[in-house]
Amino acid sequence: MAESLKCVVVTPEKAVLDEPADFVVVPMVDGELGVAKDRLPMIGRLGFGELRVVKGNQTLSYYLDGGFVQIRANVVTVLTSKAILAKDIKTAAAQEVLGSAKTESNPEAQDAQQKAQQRARTQIRIAQKQSHN
Repeated sequence: MAESLKCVVVTPEKAVLDEPADFVVVPMVDGELGVAKDRLPMIGRLGFGELRVVKGNQTLSYYLDGGFVQIRANVVTVLTSKAILAKDIKTAAAQEVLGSAKTESNPEAQDAQQKAQQRARTQIRIAQKQSHN
C-alpha cells in the first residue's frame, strides 16, 4: 500500500491545488471518473465540468475547462487551462454569456456559441450547488 491520495491542479498561470484527498472526481469528456487510493495508472482527456476533492467530510469543488488528467502512484494530476474554485465563480458573467445569445448563420460561430453557453450553464450549476452546501 502506498501513501494516501493526493490531488494536484495546475493551470498555465499557477499551481491551483496540491492537497491530500480521500476521493477525487474529475470531469472526463465522456462522463465523470471517481478516483480512490491505489487506483491503476491512467491518462485521460478532461471535459469541462466540476472537479470534486473529498477529504473527510469536506469537499472542495472547482470548475475545470478541459485539459488532461494523469493518475499515477496515488497522485491525481490535473492540467487545465482554467480552474475556478466554486465559491469564486462569477455567476453574473456566466448569466451574461447566456443572455447574449445571437442567431449565428455561420456553423462554426454557432458551435462556439453553444459551447460557451454550455460552459456558462455548468459554471452556474457548480456555483449554485456550492451556495446550497
